Amino acid sequence: MKNLFAALQETLDRGEDAVWVTIVASSGSAPRGSGARMLVGRSGRICGTIGGGAVEYRSEQLAMEILRDKGTVKKTFRLFRNDIEDLGMVCGGNVEVFFRYISAGDTAVRELIAGTKHIFDELEPSWLITEITEGCAGTLSVYGRRSGLLGADVPPQVLDSLGVRPAQTEVEGHIYYAEKLVQPGRVYVFGGGHIAQALVPVLLGADFTCVVLDDRTEFSAPERFPGAETIRIDPSDISAITARFTEDDCVCIMTRGHKDDMLIQRQVMRTPVRYIGVIGSARKQQTVKEQILASGYSEADFANVVSPIGLNIGAETPAELAVSIAAQLIRVRAGLGPGEKNWKSGK
Repeated sequence: MKNLFAALQETLDRGEDAVWVTIVASSGSAPRGSGARMLVGRSGRICGTIGGGAVEYRSEQLAMEILRDKGTVKKTFRLFRNDIEDLGMVCGGNVEVFFRYISAGDTAVRELIAGTKHIFDELEPSWLITEITEGCAGTLSVYGRRSGLLGADVPPQVLDSLGVRPAQTEVEGHIYYAEKLVQPGRVYVFGGGHIAQALVPVLLGADFTCVVLDDRTEFSAPERFPGAETIRIDPSDISAITARFTEDDCVCIMTRGHKDDMLIQRQVMRTPVRYIGVIGSARKQQTVKEQILASGYSEADFANVVSPIGLNIGAETPAELAVSIAAQLIRVRAGLGPGEKNWKSGK
């Protein structure tokens, strides 16, 4: 989303109009679900995707027409073979796409983009809200947990309905579509070894923000983890780091030794993070758990601890483990795994 906003800003700065294209509803086996977006300009698609294939091609063509006609349109594509209005696809289902025309001179949109800069910089939990009522102008708003409402006013019922997943809310005949603008929180990866090297690029590609921490200079070097923040730390004293942790954060512990893993785990368990994944076998974790319990911790302190880390897909290599761990974190983010209670919280 940050890249889409930046691309929109650059397009408007060039004096060019654009069309903001969003899948606002889908059913069946559509290629992409609600929240998929792309930006289209006079030369075609600029940024983003709504799944490729026939839906994206037809949407891009329609967006070019909207650039000419300067309108706002909501269009439903049917994905059933041999249907009168289908796209000749075999996956089946419907996709509802909203096309929002944006003029280069739209000061309201420009102000909204400027107002969201700090939201992106600070990873503030926030939502993008669009009115998608048939025939409306597609007004845009942003609601941040700390910033409040930016842009056009929206009914309080819409703010009350904000959650993890994209959703439509109807209030007195007006329909509003809301989705997360920023995925809040960071993934703190303790240990910069082979598994971390494989994991971090996968997480970055899935829109997680990553911080890698290691006590070794060569394993916490920025060039080792492009796109992530790297910090050199002493495993025995990470209080300055854990003081930052919030309920939106996740932790992966995969240092070079069991001793450091346990030291870090004990400190992290006293923080509000929603997920603590620890590398190692079930036998190792049971031994560690017994030692931590003996030092004054309770069973409740282990509520968000997952070990062995990752989904059980038979992973063995660093690349396979990276997929396993990333998949588990995606489940957590979607409210389908450990930490579900926090992930499902509203504002």
